[in-house]
Amino acid sequence: MSNIEIPYDELWKDVVENLFPHFINLIAPDFYHNVNWSKPIIFLDNELRQISPASEETKRYVDRLACVWMLDGEEQWVLIHVEVQGYRDPGFSKRMFIYFYRIYDKFNRDILSIAVFSDPIKGYKPDRFSYQFYGCRLEFQYRTYKVMEQDDEELKRSDNPFALVVLAAKKSMESRGDEEKRFRFKRELVKLMLEKGYSREEILAVFRFLDGVLVLTDLEKERIIYNELRSKEVEKVAYITNFERLAIEEGMKKGLAQGLEQGLEQGLEQGLEQGLEQGEQIGMLREARALLLDALEEKFSVVPEEISGKIQEINEREALRQLLKQVIRAFSMEEFKKSLMSHSIVA
Repeated sequence: MSNIEIPYDELWKDVVENLFPHFINLIAPDFYHNVNWSKPIIFLDNELRQISPASEETKRYVDRLACVWMLDGEEQWVLIHVEVQGYRDPGFSKRMFIYFYRIYDKFNRDILSIAVFSDPIKGYKPDRFSYQFYGCRLEFQYRTYKVMEQDDEELKRSDNPFALVVLAAKKSMESRGDEEKRFRFKRELVKLMLEKGYSREEILAVFRFLDGVLVLTDLEKERIIYNELRSKEVEKVAYITNFERLAIEEGMKKGLAQGLEQGLEQGLEQGLEQGLEQGEQIGMLREARALLLDALEEKFSVVPEEISGKIQEINEREALRQLLKQVIRAFSMEEFKKSLMSHSIVA
């Protein structure tokens, strides 16, 4: 548990999508004020796949292509590109240009191109692609946003939920290798989040991101934060915290299903203690299925029979474990259903 891999790409992808208007307002306010936000936002995943380079290393970047409508009624596409690895890439600007011209050529759309740099490299923020050859010249410039260049106090003062996302990403980089510092940062950001008066959906999106990028290996420290959330009655908001995730994953590895099930029914603290201290039997498939169903019920209240039936057909614990992670990430039962259907089910 000391070597927890942080899925930065998934965290960024989810938070950009779930807080998209706030993201645009923070990074491109001039564009934001000309968008008709009363109309739906459409994320063009199929279109993005059509223009993605075939050899792309998916873990290096996060791309989102969104369609919005302007106040004048025109349709506008927005290309969001987040660099998540944290190293200099000499081909970055060329890649931005390739995406731009492929979208422009294939779909004939105007495109707002934005590059977000989440790395800690000072001064690394390429903002254009230039080409010159015997009198032929091309320059493509795009908008950029560097996480590490943002001012802490300004982000804290902002009422924009995405400002807290940026602050969490920044503090994640500043606290690498320092558990105590990361704990202080996480505790402070959770407190700030609760003071901001965000909506339920905003709290869900912000907390999932900061909880994901500020992972703590010490469960006792997670317990402190969890108790502070409970004291603010945030338990009424249906999400699974990182503390719960660690407990569930640890329990599934050790087969302590009985205590973990009790944890879902009676409260995390008691369940974790009983799961880790008293659980003695190796978890069987039926217990893993029950745990997954309990997590779904805890989060979404009602589990449709179709979903329950599909889960009962799964005969691999690893598949159930991966689906449990999807419960954490999913914002709706429909979103979880897509993940469930994409898994190969062994009869």
